[in-house]
Amino acid sequence: MRKFLLGIAIVGLLLSVAWLACCGQGSGFLGQKRVVIQSAPNTTRVPLDRIDHSAWDQLLRKYVDQHGMVNYAAWKRSPADVQMLEQYLETLGQADPALKTSKEARLAYWINAYNALTIYGILQVYPTTSIRNHTIAIFGFNIWEDLLLQVAGKKYSLNDIEHKILRKLGEPRIHFAIVCASVGCPRLRNEAYLPEKLEEQLADNTRDFFARDKNLQVDLAHRQVRVSAILKWFGEDFGPTPQRALATLAEYMPDEPTKRLISEGNFSVSYLDYDWSLNEQ
Repeated sequence: MRKFLLGIAIVGLLLSVAWLACCGQGSGFLGQKRVVIQSAPNTTRVPLDRIDHSAWDQLLRKYVDQHGMVNYAAWKRSPADVQMLEQYLETLGQADPALKTSKEARLAYWINAYNALTIYGILQVYPTTSIRNHTIAIFGFNIWEDLLLQVAGKKYSLNDIEHKILRKLGEPRIHFAIVCASVGCPRLRNEAYLPEKLEEQLADNTRDFFARDKNLQVDLAHRQVRVSAILKWFGEDFGPTPQRALATLAEYMPDEPTKRLISEGNFSVSYLDYDWSLNEQ
């Protein structure tokens, strides 16, 4: 009997955790497992460089400050702007990734898609304190897996966009451009990424990332570097060792002594705690 009661208690606890992960924090996806942003009606598919990102750019300029913090509350209070974001995501679906386009256009398209889909997902569950409240569901909604963007008839999750598309394009600085709606993330730019500005935007966001104490702390005297956990999770995209990975990023470091230390390579590396709290103004 005691084992039976214990089993019931465990099942109840698991169901409670699942409910909180799926339905807590005011989730707009209550009771749903998969949410698909459908493609806008269009019989003609276009290359990625033909997609207009001006609506996304307009929304970013309105709701995101210079530090990448988002005014989710004001955005949520504007049904018209929430709908504008959803319509932008639907417009992304008119593209055909198989059609020929430049690498810059491909990167800009998928970076914008990742960030816009993330923000849309947060707006649906807002108010919330962290995206992690919506990624640990046992039975319910997982924003990284179950929020899907349909492009040319194929459905892409946030994890698909990051790991199966962006990381395979040979531009590791995407890790300083895509944003998981957390304080520990890189700055969410208050402008859309565009093919013609991409190099400038990636370089600027990478410099901004390492200029922030929450992402980089250097003890020159003891040759110690503490860096964001992003370099722990994705360091292999930059180099085979932590030192080599950082060396490829030396030009983006905030001062000359740090650049020299990292270029020389003789230093220890440890990782800073990641702040998963919402990147909210």
